[in-house]
This record gives sequence, C-alpha cells and structure tokens, in this order.
Amino acid sequence: MKIGIIGGSGLDDPDILQNPEIIEVETEYGRPTSSLMIGQISGVDTVILARHGRQHQFSPTQVNNRANIKALKNAGVTHIMATSACGSLRQGIDRGDLVVLDQFIDFTRFRKNSFFDSFEQGVHHAAMARPFDETIRKQLYETARELALSVHPSGCIVTIEGPRFSTVAESHMFRLWGADVINMSTAPEAMLANEAEIPYGAVAMSTDYDCWKEDEAPVTWNDILAVFNQNAENVKRLLCKVIEKFS
Repeated sequence: MKIGIIGGSGLDDPDILQNPEIIEVETEYGRPTSSLMIGQISGVDTVILARHGRQHQFSPTQVNNRANIKALKNAGVTHIMATSACGSLRQGIDRGDLVVLDQFIDFTRFRKNSFFDSFEQGVHHAAMARPFDETIRKQLYETARELALSVHPSGCIVTIEGPRFSTVAESHMFRLWGADVINMSTAPEAMLANEAEIPYGAVAMSTDYDCWKEDEAPVTWNDILAVFNQNAENVKRLLCKVIEKFS
C-alpha cells in the first residue's frame, strides 16, 4: 500500500514524513504542479503532492490535474486522500468544520478532466455514481470523531472554475441544486482518480459562507487563509492518524 496525499493550501508539509525525499517527475501529460515528496508515515509509504505548487503559484484552472494523478499512479500510489478549503453553503456547516465528501457537481469549464481525449483505442465512459471511495470516507469520518474534530459524515461539493468567487445568484443556485460546500479543485481531480482506478477520498475544511449568507460580508482570500491556517494542524493530524491505521 502506498498513500498519496494531494494537499491544498498549507497541507503539503514535508515535516509529517519520515525519511523524506523530493523527486522531480514528468508524465505524458506534462509536469505535475509540484515535485513529489516521498517518505513514510507510521511506516506506510506516502507521497505528498502540492496541488497549487509549493508557492501556491498555480491558479485552479492552471492545475495540471492529469499530470498530478498520472504522476501519483506512476509512483505506485494505491490510494489517494485529498484536502481542500471550501466555502459552506449550509448554515449547519460552520467555519473550521470538516466535511467528508461523498458527491460532487462539476461546474468547471476549462479543465482537462479525462485521460480519454479520443476513442481511437476503444470507447471509455467511466462510472462516476459514487466518486469517493467508501472505505477511505469511513476512515476519515471515524478518525475525525476519535480526534474530537467537528466533522460531517457526507457532503456534496460543487467545484467552480474560478479564480473568481461566486455571485450571490450563483451561490443561491448551488444551494438549490443540493450542494453543501463549494471549491475550485475537487471535481476534476476526483474524476481523473476514478479513471486511473485509484480509490480517492477527500476531506474539505469549511472556511467561510461563500456569499449566500447576506448578513455577512462576502468572502475574501485573506478570510479563507485565516481560518485555514488556524485549523490546518487538525487536518494534518487527521491524515496521519488515518494512515497509521493502514500500517
């Protein structure tokens, strides 16, 4: 077993690895958005990839998701756990809460979200009814409860193109669609992991209320960072504890 961690802002910390090594890789889809940090957590081989680059230099649309997933697969990763900041679309999902995702709505427009650009080698339509691996989801939720973290057992995330935030009308629309949280990264990543046949689970940290909650000021990037940085250690603890259970 080899675990891949795709980290959002602040969650690509090499200090969580034993015997860390940084390697540069290339794939047929280009370079991933960061080098791979390889090591062990509780004796389990682990590979960390920074989704937006080490300096957060790649916007959501620029993230080469195909190269990221392919690089992890080529490195022998058997399971992926991803983290992301998200906006809450529900009153009951507070700032700092964790949501173990079980569904997504893809509202991106410019992403490369399939390895199958043509059907020259045969028709391929990936099943996507349950895009998040149930075993990983169960471990994330149960472990978060053990750590006394505020966690929700399920949630539907809508992934928008970005880098702009939603309008009020869009935010209300996403709520009507049944989305619980919103971000700019998860859906294309989950689609590609499923196509690559790598079990994929994701935990999202709520940092704000997007802009539907009109008794508050619209969210800003600084608002997101402030909440995320306050709670990033909880997500690191969660991932390390889950990986420890796989040892």
